[in-house]
Amino acid sequence: MPFTKYSSIFLPADLETMRKIFELLCQERHLALNDAGQREDLASEVMDAFQNGFTDEATLWEALSKRRTPGTV
Repeated sequence: MPFTKYSSIFLPADLETMRKIFELLCQERHLALNDAGQREDLASEVMDAFQNGFTDEATLWEALSKRRTPGTV
């Protein structure tokens, strides 16, 4: 995945938040490890949302989940 469009510096806690939400979204969307293109697109979505201010687990999940149910993270 090219990271050149991401100008922010992500702290370890930021990366952990994005990783956790990414993994939950992969499960929700039934993306397997061999769905590389879709997983890359999803990773970009997660990073874009994070950079647009959805920086905690609850708001990031709310922004990207199809279920959008509060308290499911």
